[in-house]
Amino acid sequence: MRGGRQAVSLIGVPTDIGAGARGASMGPEALRVAGLAQALARQGVDVHDTGNLSGPQNPQQPPQQGYRHLDEVIQWNRTLYGVVRAQLQDGRLPIVLGGDHCLGIGSVSAVAQYCREQSRPLRVLWLDAHADFNTALLTPSGNVHGMPVACLCGYGPDELVHLGAPGPALSPSQLRMIGIRSVDHGEREFIHEIGLDIYDMRAIDEMGMRGVMQAALAQLPDDAHVHVSFDVDFLDPDIAPGVGTAVRGGPTWREAQLCMEMLADTGCVGSLDIVELNPALDVRNRTAEVAVELVESLFGQSTLMRRV
Repeated sequence: MRGGRQAVSLIGVPTDIGAGARGASMGPEALRVAGLAQALARQGVDVHDTGNLSGPQNPQQPPQQGYRHLDEVIQWNRTLYGVVRAQLQDGRLPIVLGGDHCLGIGSVSAVAQYCREQSRPLRVLWLDAHADFNTALLTPSGNVHGMPVACLCGYGPDELVHLGAPGPALSPSQLRMIGIRSVDHGEREFIHEIGLDIYDMRAIDEMGMRGVMQAALAQLPDDAHVHVSFDVDFLDPDIAPGVGTAVRGGPTWREAQLCMEMLADTGCVGSLDIVELNPALDVRNRTAEVAVELVESLFGQSTLMRRV
């Protein structure tokens, strides 16, 4: 986000196809009602709202061969992949308004392909309560919103692993996962085997958010593209109740603000997902309003003018 007036595109993806609880499909509108476009404009950002993408309805079917709604998940992610790539190629920063976190497959795959074409290093910051590293063999539910990181790293159905180009979108070395505090048993062993760089809540307790972010952003090249995949259940449910998979003990409002402020300080954020906001479980749109406040900080809102 260095240099000139930043141009962003809001991309609504109104689906809960990969989730267990219904309601994340209403997330894009909740973020609009909370004033996301206006908040970005206050930061001097050129905002274009592209509206909502269209895709298949949620059939509410049980898992088949370890996946719920796989065909529909593939369709939504293929559509999102194309739109995110087009916005990047037009020089605009895509902000994906989810929708559940299965959409991270399409979004990050598009960003990864764009970075390869531009010969730019990529780092993905995955802000989440969950590791999202399940597979068809490990998942207790079959919900694909618990699998996007695994798919991006090459462990999933071919249609999602090779969504935009042959081969996995990411290597584990490109990922930094922050705020993790809910991991399934088999998933935990698989994560250890693969060697993901995870900063769980114990790390935040011991190092503080500042230390965690310094470690996550260490050796970041000046020309890097940073993608932030922000699952709002990253936050403690006391401040963000409007999610389908709330896990207590998450980052506080101030810790989350510091996370976003330090990301803004890099000047490298080039794309963003905001996912898993479920207005059906929220209280007077409070979670959407908190998410908008955090995005403001990600785009440079601060108490004082700072030299970085």
